[in-house]
This record gives sequence, structure tokens and C-alpha cells, in this order.
Amino acid sequence: MSDITLQQLLEAGCHFGHKAERRHPKATPFIYTEKDGIHIIDLVQTKAGLDKAIAQVREIVGNGGEVLFVGTKRQAKDVLKTEADRAGVPFVVERWIGGFLTNWEGIQRTIKKILTMTEDQKTGAWKRFPKHEQVKMAHHLKRMNMFYGGVTKLMELPKALFIVDVKKEGVAFRETIRCHIPIIAIVDTNVNPTDVQYPIPANDDAVGSIAIISKALADAYLEGKRIVEKNTPVTKPEKAEIKETEEKTEKKEHTEKKETIEKKEIEEKTEKKEKTGKKETVKIEKKPSIEVQNKEK
Repeated sequence: MSDITLQQLLEAGCHFGHKAERRHPKATPFIYTEKDGIHIIDLVQTKAGLDKAIAQVREIVGNGGEVLFVGTKRQAKDVLKTEADRAGVPFVVERWIGGFLTNWEGIQRTIKKILTMTEDQKTGAWKRFPKHEQVKMAHHLKRMNMFYGGVTKLMELPKALFIVDVKKEGVAFRETIRCHIPIIAIVDTNVNPTDVQYPIPANDDAVGSIAIISKALADAYLEGKRIVEKNTPVTKPEKAEIKETEEKTEKKEHTEKKETIEKKEIEEKTEKKEKTGKKETVKIEKKPSIEVQNKEK
């Protein structure tokens, strides 16, 4: 993963804070200066916070944990979804589901229901229901996928949350604190950063700022997944499967070679037959008939 420079953070607009009158007192250490009534964020601290968050995400995912991306505001939805899809990160971008962390057992039941319904729809198990029931079920499944589609692969509670706007995602923020889960968050000048374990002081309203930070964290997630793949040893059944596949491919290649050789032999034989047939016809044409010979005599 390429290291993000201060110039890139500046070009992305990470340094723009909120108006001076909207400043939170506890966000003062992150403010560099004030210009035209708007606070300017210290990008050196932004880079330091981002580096810590990247290292944390890599460590969590490398140890087999999961990180959940949360951003339901208009500026963050599309950016967060594209980066999460690219890296395979679980995400929530439509609406935070109340009790997602505190009522995890209920959420798991809903996820299992979604998975079974999608499987039944693919296999054609819905055909036993009337047409209007199938339409209702499809509509219900579509609606559930809208809210739960990004977390269907999440089989356990996440080890950390990345939140774009702490103020906007107040319910998710409070649930995370209650469950004692570490928080990685973009912290603007109007936010209290005390409950955020890994604050990234930056503009949480600009698309460019959200994009560069979410991309860096998604890359860290991918690096963690590569570490897991390297560390996980290949089990005996997997080795047996690999051998079986190799043997099957070898057999296929062998049979294909045999077939090609047989085809060539058949073609050669047919060519030889055709040639011999032509020669015989030529010889027969050259020999005069018996009647002609008798007449000549």
C-alpha cells in the first residue's frame, strides 16, 4: 500500500473544518488555524491518526477479526460502498439497524433468514407458492437486502468500527461504546473525540476526504486478509482435493492427447485410402477392354 502524503490530504480537502462558532472545545488540539471564520485542521495530525488507524485495521484483520464500515450520510454512501465492495469489507450505508451490536443474536437470525430466502429463490423453491406470494416475498427480500446486504457475510461481532461522521451515526456510536468495541472515526472540528480510540481529524463532509481515508483503510483490510491467507496452513482434506483436481486435469489432458492422436491416425488412413483408390482408377482406365483387343485382332 502506498503511503499517503500531506499533499494528497490537502488536495482531497481534508484540512477544511467547520465554522469557528461550531467548534467543539475538545477538538481544539486538532485545529491548526482559523481562516475566514473557518477552522483549518492540522494535516500532520490527520496523517498520524490515519497511520495508526491503518495499522490497527491491518492487525485486527490479520488476526482473523472483522471491521465494519458505517456511513449513511449522502456524501459517504457511494464512496464507502465502492471501497467496501472492492475489499470485501462488511458495511452499513443505508440506515443503521437499531440493536445491531447490542442485539446481535436477533441480527444473526435475520441474516440467516436472508441467506435461506435467497437460496430458495435461486433453487426455485418458491414455485410451490402462488404468484402473488412470490412477488411479496421478493419485495420483502429486496427490502431486507437494502439494509442488511452489506453484512450478510458477517458471522460474528466486528472487532472495530470505522464511522465516517460520529454525530450523524449517533446510535451506532453509542452502541459501539456500550459493547466496548474500538472506534475508528473521521473527527471534524464540531465533534467530541474523547470516546474515539483511533480519531482521524479530517473533513467529514467532503467526498474527496472520505474517499482517500476509506480507500486507505480498505487497502489495509486487504493487506490483513493476505496475512491471514499466508498464515493459514493447508489442511489434509484441502491437500487431497488439490491432488484430486490435479489428477483429474492430468487424466483429461491424457485423454485429449489420445483423442487427437486417434483423429490424426484416422485422417491419415482415410487419406491413404483415397490415394490408393485414385491410383486404381487410373490403372483401370489405362488397360484396354477385351472386346477392343479382339476387334483389333
